[in-house]
Amino acid sequence: MATAASSSYRVQGATGEWEVVIGLEVHAQITASKAKLFSGAATAFGAEPNAQVSLVDAAMPGMLPVPNRECIRQAVRTGMALDAAINRWSRFDRKNYFYADLPQGYQISQLYHPLVGEGSVTIEPAEGEEKTIGIERIHVEQDAGKLMHDQHPTRSYVDLNRSGVALMEIVSKPDMRSPADAGAYLRKLRSILRYVGSCDGNMEEGSMRADVNVSVRKPGEAFGTRTETKNVNSVRFVMQAIEYEASRQVDVLESGGRIVQETRLFDPDKGETRSMRSKEDAHDYRYFPDPDLLPLELDEAFLAECRDSLPELPDAKRRRYENELGISAYNADVLTAEVETARWFEALLKEAGDKVGGKAASNWVISDLFGALNRLGLSIDESPVSPKQGAALLALVADGTLSGTLAKQVFEIMLETREDPAAIVEARGLKQTSDTGAIEAEIAKVLAANADKVEQYKAGKQALFGFFVGQTMKAMAGKANPQVVNELLKKALG
Repeated sequence: MATAASSSYRVQGATGEWEVVIGLEVHAQITASKAKLFSGAATAFGAEPNAQVSLVDAAMPGMLPVPNRECIRQAVRTGMALDAAINRWSRFDRKNYFYADLPQGYQISQLYHPLVGEGSVTIEPAEGEEKTIGIERIHVEQDAGKLMHDQHPTRSYVDLNRSGVALMEIVSKPDMRSPADAGAYLRKLRSILRYVGSCDGNMEEGSMRADVNVSVRKPGEAFGTRTETKNVNSVRFVMQAIEYEASRQVDVLESGGRIVQETRLFDPDKGETRSMRSKEDAHDYRYFPDPDLLPLELDEAFLAECRDSLPELPDAKRRRYENELGISAYNADVLTAEVETARWFEALLKEAGDKVGGKAASNWVISDLFGALNRLGLSIDESPVSPKQGAALLALVADGTLSGTLAKQVFEIMLETREDPAAIVEARGLKQTSDTGAIEAEIAKVLAANADKVEQYKAGKQALFGFFVGQTMKAMAGKANPQVVNELLKKALG
């Protein structure tokens, strides 16, 4: 089997290196609409089979589709977030094929005149520099139903709950050259969709999934024949499918075979792809304009409302955190990667006002809060400590009421009891002291008990200063103001 080279990703075959060319077609369910593309039926995940099916979804005779305005609005907002061209005039087409989970015998999609044109996504793969991945188009289409083969020993059942669900098919250009590129692209795209609010990005529940197009070529040569691996539902599986499929294609070509343009499936248990059917072309589906639907024509007022409704997106937020708040690039990346984290942090900053700096707040969230949540197995939305309580804790550190050590003690109590930090400090006497008399008394005891180390320090072993600080803080149960301790120790040691 061919193997992948680690740097500047290449697949190493018997005849040398091969380059991988990757494009993704991401199907993102428009979850924000709460209703299907051409009917008012619900779209909640986990409903009983066939409990969310209207007469339109079931293709009953005489039923006519009516576009859901919110679905169109969310697709336009998504296009704008991807800096894509919005087509003021677009049209629905019928894609004809016959399958048991497609009641109409055709799917309503957009082939020739999509709602959204070219755009781009900027990614930063862990192994390389920032790069731009082109978006070719976003078209809106209805989903098919679902065949269930495990409900009966000899029959397959059909669940039409997904039939008619609104999908955005986000088609990338073949700009990715490694599994890492594809993983970074998919994560970034998911993050943007979740910021916009058009799709919840839940790949496990099927509201976002990817068709993975892979081909290989000798570096610098023309594109090879591609295969399409359908409905891959996690970032990790997308990357595994690319690795396997690229190596498989190299083996086929180097053994004298040829790559067949086909549709494949990914087996996550075996980590491999397998053939599903030959790849159809557009003419196989006999596309033609849907006669039941008028073209979509978008006016300026509608576009302006969509544009004005967009939130601050992750790249802009990250730049603001770095440039205006002085937050490190790493912290800014972590805080903006998921919309829930960004919202929590924004709420913390709002509650803190000018009492706490952005840098201190970001360090606390990423080290203390995230560490605690990971230990407890909780998401940030499930945090026992609210943004308001977190801001209050940080304010107590900023004004000198708590030392860093005491703040950690108070935080642990907050996690357990959900009490406010001020109440914990008051009830348990955890307030930091700057009483110079009390601190000087403890310093005298520490120096007397460690006379040999005092001599070593004075002889030039300056590293012992930290030992004296630690012993003093220990003697005062962590309640001494560290700055005052440092000043008084320097004075006492001459």
